[in-house]
Amino acid sequence: MGESTDSRATLHFDRRLRLEFHGATITSDAGLLACRELDEALELTETATTCLQESRGGRNVQHQLVALLRQSVYSRLAGYEDTNDAERLAQDPAMRVIVGRRGPERQAASTNTMSRFETEVLTQGHNLEGLARMNAQWVDGAMAHTPHRRVILDMDSSESPVHGEQEGAAYNGHFSSVCYHPLFVFNQFGDCEGAMLRPGNVHSAHDWRDVLEPILARYERTGVRRYFRADAAFAKPEVYEYLEERRVLYAIRLPSNEVLQWEIAPLLRRPVGRPPRKPKIWYDDFWYQAGSWDRPRRVVAKVEWHQGELFPRVGFIVTNMSAGPEGVLHFYNGRGTAEQWIKEGKYALNWTRLSCHRFVANQVRLQLFILAYNLGNFLRRLCLPKAVKHWSLRSVQIKLIKIGARLVRHARRLVFQLAEVAVPRDVFRQVLERIAGLHPAPG
Repeated sequence: MGESTDSRATLHFDRRLRLEFHGATITSDAGLLACRELDEALELTETATTCLQESRGGRNVQHQLVALLRQSVYSRLAGYEDTNDAERLAQDPAMRVIVGRRGPERQAASTNTMSRFETEVLTQGHNLEGLARMNAQWVDGAMAHTPHRRVILDMDSSESPVHGEQEGAAYNGHFSSVCYHPLFVFNQFGDCEGAMLRPGNVHSAHDWRDVLEPILARYERTGVRRYFRADAAFAKPEVYEYLEERRVLYAIRLPSNEVLQWEIAPLLRRPVGRPPRKPKIWYDDFWYQAGSWDRPRRVVAKVEWHQGELFPRVGFIVTNMSAGPEGVLHFYNGRGTAEQWIKEGKYALNWTRLSCHRFVANQVRLQLFILAYNLGNFLRRLCLPKAVKHWSLRSVQIKLIKIGARLVRHARRLVFQLAEVAVPRDVFRQVLERIAGLHPAPG
């Protein structure tokens, strides 16, 4: 079973204690089995058969394309962000069961196999595009089980620092680091709708249309109302015109200028009397046309006076929504959740670790991280019972996925004995019950 012959160790502080190592029968990631069950219910990784093309041939192919994809995605969800960990995971009983249907008797893929799969097979142009299509199908599958009348899309960029001579890495003055500059789109449920890896020195809004267009097209076919939110980096006339042509409602932060401040001049005068303990907030809206705009557009303003501050805090939002000024600002403030999703991807999956030399290989790595993130988010939002519904993705990883278990073989059955100290059996059973409810109806 691949176990070391020297599998024992003793502890001097208590001679009664003995440590034994059983790598092929003990796993620290038994919670991945629930993810595999969710995968089966939503038919996620099976989409690889239609989205990806197999370029390997010959008799030496031991692991199928779907199995390799599962290993790539599941290992990242469990916190193993590099293929360097594949050698050990190949012996892991949970990973063996997850990647194939032949049980734990057959090892998962080795480091060399996984490395070739990610850097040679998936880097081919059609497969890189296929990973993006696959992610879209995954999100569609999860949204089919999510009651919604509208979809809210939040676009934001982030920093992925690099520490080598990677292709496309460059100094970014905003982040003050040598990095990549990926672009992300999330929906209101935390699913990553799409992502693009970009060189480090591009503008935050660079290639926004290439990322956003296929997402909007998918939802246009469903007939749901579409909304878009973004910060001031996306305050561009071409963005407004594009969204208006496609009847997308938007709220985008607008950089302040003298003309905008003149429109709300009465609100910028310090209130008479003693400074209030609580902030004083005023809202206003007006029509405004910048020199580069083709038409006047509605601008919503918010002015906040805080105790101890000499000047007010002022913000402007350009929008085509009909809601009142306070409603528009409340809607826009929800954009902050996108930053939270990005942080969850960083802290739970370490998806900023893009350490390959070739830019296209790092593109693949980012797409695999996105798939792993979405699988974990689907588990979080579709399957967690009410008592733990508030868990972040990091909490899901630590408390639900990283569960120790022992594999016991019986004549006709394999049993994983889970450590209940990690998560109560009732919680795990409720998760499985919710997953069972996601299976398509028979017939």
